[in-house]
Amino acid sequence: MVTLTDARGRAGTGAPSTARARSPYPHWFYLPAAAIYGVLFIVPTVTSFWFSLTRWSVFDSTFVGLENFVTFFREPALVKGLTNTLIYGVVTSGAKVVLGMALALLLTSQIAARGWLRSVVFFPVLVSTIGVGLTFTVLMNPERGLINQSLAVLGIDGPGWLTDPSWALLSVALVDVWKGVGLATIIYIAGIVSIPAEYFEAAKVDGAGAWARFRNIILPLARPATATVIILSLIGGLRSFDLIWAMTRGGPGFTSDVIASVIYKQYQAGFYGLSTAGNVVLFLLVTAIVFPLSRWLNRREVEM
Repeated sequence: MVTLTDARGRAGTGAPSTARARSPYPHWFYLPAAAIYGVLFIVPTVTSFWFSLTRWSVFDSTFVGLENFVTFFREPALVKGLTNTLIYGVVTSGAKVVLGMALALLLTSQIAARGWLRSVVFFPVLVSTIGVGLTFTVLMNPERGLINQSLAVLGIDGPGWLTDPSWALLSVALVDVWKGVGLATIIYIAGIVSIPAEYFEAAKVDGAGAWARFRNIILPLARPATATVIILSLIGGLRSFDLIWAMTRGGPGFTSDVIASVIYKQYQAGFYGLSTAGNVVLFLLVTAIVFPLSRWLNRREVEM
């Protein structure tokens, strides 16, 4: 008689496993991806770390150790860019999470023209970032912009969205949220529609209201979507450059500079080693924030 233990032993050590262990194909299949990853990521990353320790040009380089990093953190404009990067990343990612969830709840309810509204919400994601930046630069003009002209009709004196130091960074962040919230909404919609309908039916039978269904069903079961939106939005916010450069070029002064725009300005000025050190700082910043956050969110997801 074959026991359950024997059957499990045969299943774990039988011929299929032996054939699979001897097959060379799974190992060879990794090589193309590994080669591409090494050439496009590992080599440039290691090279960047080396050049961040040098004062280099196209033709030569001089090893200076950590001097570039010391200079980076001593420059007020560079430290301001680091602070703005953190503010920008937190504001944009937080707004996308909240608005994405709210729009997803609306667009998964029984409303008219639901499919068309989903397309409208997602459309800004498809538009060129530079095009969006240039368009909103015109719309936010303090004197001739449509936004301030519309506010003037209501008797409101609109601010200098991109010219006032206290508004510039926030204004660009709002445009970033407008452009990127569609992707967050689509991710949340996918998370919500994947929840089994039986949970909502049971909640209705128990007399649960809309808030109770959201708090006890949608919010916990859509946690994978929330984790995805947070990670993607935070990475995008910390690495943002093109929208800020198209709208303010880091101005007025250095008030809306982020690390990426500071790096670009240093490179334009010929400080290649310093700009490379800034790239390394940005890489380490994103890794230090996103990696532990991702592990924490995934662990919370497993515990749920």
